Amino acid sequence: QAQLVESGGDSVQGGGSLRLSCAVSGITYSKYSMGWFRQAPGKEREGVAAIGRSTWYADSVKGRFTISRDNDKNTVYLQMNSLKPEDTAMYYCAAVFGSIAFPLMTYEYTYWGQGTQVTVSS
Repeated sequence: QAQLVESGGDSVQGGGSLRLSCAVSGITYSKYSMGWFRQAPGKEREGVAAIGRSTWYADSVKGRFTISRDNDKNTVYLQMNSLKPEDTAMYYCAAVFGSIAFPLMTYEYTYWGQGTQVTVSS
């Protein structure tokens, strides 16, 4: 059974940086596309970044966030720079087997982690 465990969330001031990690077990990680999503209170969960054969980013984070993966460590990362208060949310990683048509859409993904909280103050 797949297990995804996020870490790295914290409270930071605007302009700061964080790196989130998602450790994956129970699946053949290298065969899965991975995504990072976030959900702020009262809002729907939204796609932030994804990595498969390519990388994709939400417009709101392009140029500030970078997704990467280490297939030896079964881990996907989200480097977040120039953080803004509007980046405050619970961040989730997700996994789906193979390639997908819409990498930033929640319905594409099969497995989800429990989330890690990111809070950015102004």
